[in-house]
Amino acid sequence: MGERKTETRGLLLLLLFLIAYSDGCSGLRPGTPAYPVGYPVGFVERGSASWYGPGFQGNRTANGDLYDMRQLTAAHRTLPFGTVAVVRSLNTGRQVTVRINDRGPLARGRILDVSHAGAEALGMLGRGTDDIELHVISYRGNIGDLGTLLVQVGSFADPANAHVLLDRLKGRYPGCKVVSVDLPAGRRYRVYAGPFQTEPAAEQAASQLKSALDTDPFIVRDDHAGPGP
Repeated sequence: MGERKTETRGLLLLLLFLIAYSDGCSGLRPGTPAYPVGYPVGFVERGSASWYGPGFQGNRTANGDLYDMRQLTAAHRTLPFGTVAVVRSLNTGRQVTVRINDRGPLARGRILDVSHAGAEALGMLGRGTDDIELHVISYRGNIGDLGTLLVQVGSFADPANAHVLLDRLKGRYPGCKVVSVDLPAGRRYRVYAGPFQTEPAAEQAASQLKSALDTDPFIVRDDHAGPGP
């Protein structure tokens, strides 16, 4: 009888252990990063990068941070805030890890604006720009909605011009809008078409708008974006 009780107790303990082990394996292990649905971990992009510094020191970045040019941060048009990426110079091989906390760059043909500290690490302060490869490695942000995508169609110093363009877009893009931002060079009025749920849809709209309006639109993420560089 005693042996049977011992055997039963042993089987019960084994069963409880297996249940606990199974539950532990089905969840996230300690230290495993959790990513929002659709988050582009592993994303790689190549292009031209620039940097911004003293003129923006202390300004609010698009995610609400105070810009500190001594921190390793960067501005990107669509990567979610909190994205951590390794940026490597294709010219020198030097690399740095930065966190995305701002929106930009506004200059055509560029994919990233790094902080003064990031530019220093890459050795691009004197040149001003560099050819880089960006590799998304992690995420340090709030898990939740990543927002939708917009196409920035134009940016104007005169709000009347912005609203003329807005009126032309309303029929096709009911969610289009004008957003005013205060930059060191003065207030600008940006016109956005959208929203779009996927990058292919946004890219198609940008291509159509470029042909129809003879402009050079680009895609941004609509996550309550603020000034940006």
